[in-house]
Amino acid sequence: MISYTSIGIDDMERALRFYQPLFAEMGLDQCFLDETSASWGRKGDTTFTRFSIGYPFDGRPSSAGNGAMTAFLIDGPGRIARLHAIALQNGGANEGDPGRRPRYGGEFYGAYVRDPDGNKLAFIHYDGPKSEA
Repeated sequence: MISYTSIGIDDMERALRFYQPLFAEMGLDQCFLDETSASWGRKGDTTFTRFSIGYPFDGRPSSAGNGAMTAFLIDGPGRIARLHAIALQNGGANEGDPGRRPRYGGEFYGAYVRDPDGNKLAFIHYDGPKSEA
């Protein structure tokens, strides 16, 4: 359903230092990079959702939306802990340690960070029975 998510940044080098190790850990390819933007996903697969960063087109500073968040589905709690640590080591801020979130259902496990520009990210895993849509 979603082709890509794009968030604003104010410093490309700082943003790349934050995002490149995260997406490497997730096994995502860098699909695009120039002086104004970058994206990750699966090279050559236009059906796989991409995540993009870039300077805002209007030239004004980026501003993280309060309440906006991108959640990445991750294959297990161990990898979530690694991603959370990588984010904090590369300029991110903790918004919620890795752990179960019972209020979202017993099978929900997640961790939350903000990137250096204040954009909120979640790394989540569901390990309970899968419901049919």
